[in-house]
Amino acid sequence: MRIAIVNDMRAAGEALRRVVESIPGHALAWTASDGVEAVAMARRDRPDLILMDLLMPHLDGAEATRQIMANTPCAILVVTATVSGNISLVYDAMGFGALDAVDTPNLGSGGELTGAGPLVEKIGMIAKLVGGPAAAPRVRQPAAAVGSPRLLVVGASTGGPKALCDLLLPLPQEWNAAVVIVQHVDAAFSAGLATWLTDRTGRSVRVARPGQPPQAGDVLLAGTNDHLVLTAGGGLEYRAEPREIFFRPSVDVFFESVAAHAPKTGVAVVLTGMGRDGARGLAALRTKGWHTIAQDEATSVVWSMPKAAIEAGGVTEVLPVGRMPSVISARLG
Repeated sequence: MRIAIVNDMRAAGEALRRVVESIPGHALAWTASDGVEAVAMARRDRPDLILMDLLMPHLDGAEATRQIMANTPCAILVVTATVSGNISLVYDAMGFGALDAVDTPNLGSGGELTGAGPLVEKIGMIAKLVGGPAAAPRVRQPAAAVGSPRLLVVGASTGGPKALCDLLLPLPQEWNAAVVIVQHVDAAFSAGLATWLTDRTGRSVRVARPGQPPQAGDVLLAGTNDHLVLTAGGGLEYRAEPREIFFRPSVDVFFESVAAHAPKTGVAVVLTGMGRDGARGLAALRTKGWHTIAQDEATSVVWSMPKAAIEAGGVTEVLPVGRMPSVISARLG
């Protein structure tokens, strides 16, 4: 991949350059010292991946991400001095289309590089995503299912946090349905994402606990790097298998478990995202009589996941995210 670096700190930029040039098969495309320069550079020479800092002069990384994804979209990884210290901006950037976030490696006074491992791992994962999605999974499930409230199940990836806000905010505060969300996000950020969604929607969004059965009014978020599944007993569990699935947690794995075990039909939604995760699972739910919705291209940051679901024949209707709440409420209210 051709990788660009956006960072206003000389030491941080040098650390990132060393990381990029140390990974076989990757090359430095260009560097920018602030968001304004990054937007202009991306327009002139779109790279495969941008390593985007957050706190910069003139234009911060979240707004630069928004402008780049609107004009010259490409994979963006937030790389900032402290992810936990800038968590609100991190989720703003992810809402605009950043794929993930990681702390910046350190360059010591003697020139030694430390803390590069997590960044190298993230770049490797994104390289697989950009180069081609992993095969959609098949999940073996027991046939039996027990009672539970009607479900709204949602899968999202790139640009998902903002789309989830737009989806959740207008839904009824009290209704006889539960919401379960699988958003592609590292386990380290899932609790922060739940808090971020709670703050912006006024709903109590919680990370799903192992063994927890979805209850009416719940809004639950997959919270580990294992796959979330609905079990035959009606509870939610995290499972490492299938280990070969690139997306963790996988929307397909979750949707297929719901298709196998939910005793009542509900509504399933695939929102904005890169790749094909969710296409096969949505088709399985539609076969079982679920109402299935894909986000339209105009309101998606990246239309790959909804498009793949449409092409797989799993979509009942295609809607802008702003129209989804009224349709869902009519179906589940």
